[in-house]
Amino acid sequence: MGKVMAVIKVMPDSVERDVNKLMDGLKDALPRSAELKGMQVKPIAFGLKAIICAVVVSDTEGGTEPVEEAFRKVPGVESVMVESVDLV
Repeated sequence: MGKVMAVIKVMPDSVERDVNKLMDGLKDALPRSAELKGMQVKPIAFGLKAIICAVVVSDTEGGTEPVEEAFRKVPGVESVMVESVDLV
């Protein structure tokens, strides 16, 4: 069983959302089977900012799904999208 690095874009539900608190919530929600390698805030438009997360997960079937589901449950998250997946 190998590992992959997934880059996941998390969009907050509004421009007023505190992205630092949202980042803390994402860190707390991360499943034990995943390892967070980094997070950064990326300006999108009109004050809206996305949180880009680099996460290492196993390459088994549905590898990023537990992370995506956990991130969607964090209050203030509008959407979660996997942008890329690469072998580690």
